[in-house]
Amino acid sequence: MKRPNFLFFITDQHRADYLGCAGHPIVKTPNIDAIAAKGTRFDRFNVATPVCMPNRASLLTGRFPSAHGLRYNGCDLSYRANTFTEVLRLAGYRTASIGKSHVQPMTNQPAEQRVDPAALGLLQEAWADDGEDYDNETPERYKGNELYQFKLPYYGYDHVDMVTGHGHNCDGHYAQWLRSKSAQAESWRDPKNQLPHGYSCPQAIRTPIPEELYPTAFVRDRAIDFIDSVKHDDAPFFAFVSFPDPHHPFTPPGKYWDMYDPEDFSVRLPYEAHKNPTPPMRWLHERWTGGQRVAAGQEAFMANEQELKEAMALSCGMITMLDDAIGAVMDALKRTGRDEDTVIVFNSDHGDYLGDYNLLLKGAIMLRSVNNVSFIWSDPQDRTARQSHALASTVDLAPTIIERAGLKPYFGIQGKSLLGAMDGTSKVRDRLVVEHQDNMTRMGFSAPSFVRTLLTDEHRLTIYKGESWGELYDLGKDPDESHNLWDEPAYAGARARLMEQLAHEMMENVDQSPRGRRRA
Repeated sequence: MKRPNFLFFITDQHRADYLGCAGHPIVKTPNIDAIAAKGTRFDRFNVATPVCMPNRASLLTGRFPSAHGLRYNGCDLSYRANTFTEVLRLAGYRTASIGKSHVQPMTNQPAEQRVDPAALGLLQEAWADDGEDYDNETPERYKGNELYQFKLPYYGYDHVDMVTGHGHNCDGHYAQWLRSKSAQAESWRDPKNQLPHGYSCPQAIRTPIPEELYPTAFVRDRAIDFIDSVKHDDAPFFAFVSFPDPHHPFTPPGKYWDMYDPEDFSVRLPYEAHKNPTPPMRWLHERWTGGQRVAAGQEAFMANEQELKEAMALSCGMITMLDDAIGAVMDALKRTGRDEDTVIVFNSDHGDYLGDYNLLLKGAIMLRSVNNVSFIWSDPQDRTARQSHALASTVDLAPTIIERAGLKPYFGIQGKSLLGAMDGTSKVRDRLVVEHQDNMTRMGFSAPSFVRTLLTDEHRLTIYKGESWGELYDLGKDPDESHNLWDEPAYAGARARLMEQLAHEMMENVDQSPRGRRRA
């Protein structure tokens, strides 16, 4: 059997409904829409966790964060973890990671200290240090002009073009390339040198970086280079093309900055639309209205209507730029003649509140806007346009790709192949867990939040470790998750049933690897 190529596009912090093919009335995404027009678009695809690093590790391993160990940003994915890319590589695939990887920390900022080292003994951790290098994505590796070389394979990839960071502040191989292109590179990235604009939205920065030198263009061009490099190969390829946009800060360059007018957008779900906001929502609202919000970093915050509309418009500019880039990569694939045997995938690592209940960014408020992301699969075996309502997860991507390549999974993989659901009719599962574990104390919690969510056809149940409150929404009657039924007597039975189902799912998700070698 001839094995297909895979061209896997992924965006960063991109909610599912911000695509033309998903029904967004304003944003223009003709190239992604064209992929959907020849494939299956899953409208109930959810992340394993709504955070960059652990969800990307779940994509690679087909396992939940609680199993693969990269539970929150700032951890590392152990080199002991097997990945679907390593399965493909061992089977003869050319494998490339182009753009954002983010399975090792991208900063040198120290973690929040929650344990006093003086209280620990001669051994500090339950796991021994494996002596491996987990600083490959930190800024120091890219300070020099000589291109940083990875020890390969890197999590199953035998080719790496690394981009770290977000927006105009991206680092990695991109920063080294940018410095080689212009002596203005560092001054361009200084917010003090941004171009003038009248936007009030926090983290809206009008970058002077030209469109052709912006990170999206770098990812586009490196992807095209890779496709050209393998056009005469007999071996199949897997290319992971990972754009760092539309993640904040909001920095679309050139014509993409004012491509969309903020006045064309509206805030559909203001804070007042929630009938009984949860404690973290109330805490963020009090910080906002009390003039104490923190809006400069990675933490979710609330914003006024004008700020939100500006964030929406700028996000759409970033989205259209990456859509244009995807179109250029697709053209390169067609030019090489390998489009006829290539599976095209589009996905995102998590969403963004982007105005829901006046929220921006992401966090422990487990709304659909951060959990539900796009997943489009266009297969040369059948380019028919379909829509699937199957409940699916990031952990399902690894087993799906492995099966489509005609290979077998490794023991301990937790996802389910979605190939049987590509016709738009088959069901994969009745319920799904989304995990979340924070690495910092924030959003009004007394400790880093530890959250588990159960999704079913009818409900969303969310519990918070150590908290007396939780969340329960009837999705059939309340798809906007605007009325928390946790304490409603009429839903006590549903809550008990869902809690039992969640317990079973959490037991199912416990790591089963390695297999036993003996009976006893």
